[in-house]
Amino acid sequence: GAPVNERERRIKSGIDWPIALWVGALHVGALMTIFYTTWQAVVIAVVLTYLSSCIGITLGYHRLFTHKSFETYKPIRWFIAFCGGLAGEGSAIHWVANHRKHHAMSDQEGDPHTPNDGKWWSHMFWFLFKMSPEDYEAYNKRWAHDLVKDPVLNFLDRTFLAWHFVLGWILLLTGTAIGGWDMGWSFMWWGIFLRLVYVMHITWMINSATHLWGYRNYETTDNSRNLWWVALLSHGEGWHNNHHAHPRSARHGHKWWEFDLTFQIIRVMKWTGLAWNVKTVNPELEQTQSDIPHPEPSENVVVSPGPAQTSCASAV
Repeated sequence: GAPVNERERRIKSGIDWPIALWVGALHVGALMTIFYTTWQAVVIAVVLTYLSSCIGITLGYHRLFTHKSFETYKPIRWFIAFCGGLAGEGSAIHWVANHRKHHAMSDQEGDPHTPNDGKWWSHMFWFLFKMSPEDYEAYNKRWAHDLVKDPVLNFLDRTFLAWHFVLGWILLLTGTAIGGWDMGWSFMWWGIFLRLVYVMHITWMINSATHLWGYRNYETTDNSRNLWWVALLSHGEGWHNNHHAHPRSARHGHKWWEFDLTFQIIRVMKWTGLAWNVKTVNPELEQTQSDIPHPEPSENVVVSPGPAQTSCASAV
């Protein structure tokens, strides 16, 4: 018969009800912030958003683990992976596997979340379907073979969901101890539910909005766009056309007005000796589009020098 495309294959596997109910419960719980709000809870939500979204997802899952845009010490890698897990988007291993497949097949057949299959599909529906444990393991080994070798990342993969319940109880009990049950509930509704909904939708907009609207600095083989408001909300990820043109570059903002907060953090890490081998675009050389999940450095990538302690970095 006719070949089955990525969307049809996923739909045929059936809805993964635990995931669907988890995402639905988060959105319902986020509405509870209308009734439980304290300024301390807002501060907690902002801090946890920064740690989970900017440090965990953008700097960690994306630029460090997926594209190897820089290197750092193993304990820092593990801490960043832990922060990324608190964004509610899966473990570092599986997130990276999905994103590398996206780059290899961007807006083509096999892309997990192209808007060609529908705007809402690319935004959030694509991940709501079942994957057997055997398929899950094979998928991760295929697209994140370097990460599955790390025992700490495997532990975080197995315990991904549990940490959200641990953090939720910590926030509830801490707030209650400080200011009673109302403050405790405000800590949890803001620090877990509303924060996760916000962080998830910002990440999902990279998959949907920045493949639909915006401008292009480069003629890539996909529909990636640069979208300023997504870039501001996602700590620099919205300069998506730049990123698809130069996947390994730690710097996503290529024009002077394209502010990239995450790259500034990587620069600070480099200055303090916490990051090295930082890859950046060389504007003097012609860009090339790479369809390799995690390509080796090419002539259009500049690698900044760093410390010689490569034995302390994870060789992936």
